[in-house]
Amino acid sequence: MSEAKKVKINQDDINAAAWAACDTFRGAVDPAQYKDYILVMLFLKYMSDVWRDHYEAYGKQYGGDEARILRKLERERFVLPKVEIKNDKGKVIDEFIADYYSLYERRNADNIGDLINIVLDKIETQNRLKLEGVFRNIDFNSEPNLGKTKDRNRRLRTLLEDFHKDELDMSPSRVSEDIIGNTYMYLLERFGAEAGKKAGEFFTPFDVTELVAKLAAPKDGDKICDPTCGAGGLLLQGAKQVQSGNYALFGQESNGSTWALCRMNMFLHSTDSARIEWGDTLNSPMLVEKDKLMKFNVVVANPPFSLDKWGAENAESDPYKRFFRGIPPKSKGDWAFITHMVETAIVGEGRVVVVVPHGVLFRGSSEGKIREAMIHENLLDAVIGLPENLFPTTSIPVAILVFDRSREIGGKNAKRKDVLFIDASREFVAGKKQNSLSEQIISKIVSTYKKRKDVEKYAHVASLKEIEDNEFNLNIPRYVDTFEEEAPIDVDAVQKDIDRLEKELAEVRKQMAQKLKEIKRG
Repeated sequence: MSEAKKVKINQDDINAAAWAACDTFRGAVDPAQYKDYILVMLFLKYMSDVWRDHYEAYGKQYGGDEARILRKLERERFVLPKVEIKNDKGKVIDEFIADYYSLYERRNADNIGDLINIVLDKIETQNRLKLEGVFRNIDFNSEPNLGKTKDRNRRLRTLLEDFHKDELDMSPSRVSEDIIGNTYMYLLERFGAEAGKKAGEFFTPFDVTELVAKLAAPKDGDKICDPTCGAGGLLLQGAKQVQSGNYALFGQESNGSTWALCRMNMFLHSTDSARIEWGDTLNSPMLVEKDKLMKFNVVVANPPFSLDKWGAENAESDPYKRFFRGIPPKSKGDWAFITHMVETAIVGEGRVVVVVPHGVLFRGSSEGKIREAMIHENLLDAVIGLPENLFPTTSIPVAILVFDRSREIGGKNAKRKDVLFIDASREFVAGKKQNSLSEQIISKIVSTYKKRKDVEKYAHVASLKEIEDNEFNLNIPRYVDTFEEEAPIDVDAVQKDIDRLEKELAEVRKQMAQKLKEIKRG
């Protein structure tokens, strides 16, 4: 092992090197698309470095017995198989291991896009239980995305060379899995900032995911679900709250490429056992057992805001009877997602934390009826208003709703009949493009939620009667008075300022008159 190999890589170095690799595509490919190519290449490089590191170690342990080495590697994480390239007559013309390094050696090949696709397909096939379908939505030979043959080959060659830097050697002997996972999340955050509104398909800002996870407070042994999981940030933050590591993760995502990113994200964070399904949660829920929706201890989500055409026409005949409280309007799916989440939380125990647009709090019609029903069922625990411009997708302020099924009859919090309102909209860290929440701000929100007491101009515990008197409108200013009285006017001080300004004005007029006289004489 060289001296360079012995040097540990720090987080900033690997982040910077991975982000620099994006220069290959900037200006030529949409950020919402080129993120897939970068993240898949990072994933392939990680697998290749881990494979080499472990293969060498097990080779020494088993005296070069390849069969035993492969069995050991497969039991631990994965296998990188051999690839055979044949000509039209079926003759093998090339043979290599399905890894990044083999592709790097062939980076000048005219069919490099095809070779990358073949390698990914072989890896997926060989590791079907953990990686089935992960690469099906990515095509490294795509002319629409990567350009015509000459340009495409140049970009792919450059990409392979960019990942051949020392800072991107992800061997376990040099870098921990935490750092690799953090780099993946770092890239997702940067892509989210670049992709703008399209980022909502795959990314929730880290500070928001941390706040949601801490409010949800999963504990040892919990099953945690995100029915609109994107790239998996909320699930991983939820897992981070369980110090024992004893948890189970479940998610569903409707966008195929984002689903693949989530699967890779789980793999990179050593949560290979997470069950991540691909499909439309509202119309085709996949987290089902024996024809019934699975139930979870904790359900968290940042669903698409006010989703149009979400499937209202199918809701009445929903086989899982989720929409018995009412069917949300076809142009706004917010309460459809909330309803699904509540119905998948364990009765008498489960907790739900969901990010929503403010319209959810006060819109009437069918949404108002659903909101009223959930309040009457004593499910709503807290309403938390957040600052504006926290998301790359929208500048509007958002809210967090907390539902607690332990408030139901028989649950440990059944006696709790009030709703906590927190107005945290005025506290944020200002950014050029996007605001954020500091650790101090997050801690204040979580602490206020746990203490459940009135805080002047910040929080109020509202009784059911107060909410009824407001006709079940949950608009936060109705409950938390943040009005700041203007300071009393000091009339004497104001008069002194006026006298001073009049004297200054008289002096200026005198000087101007003198200047005009001089001009006329001239």
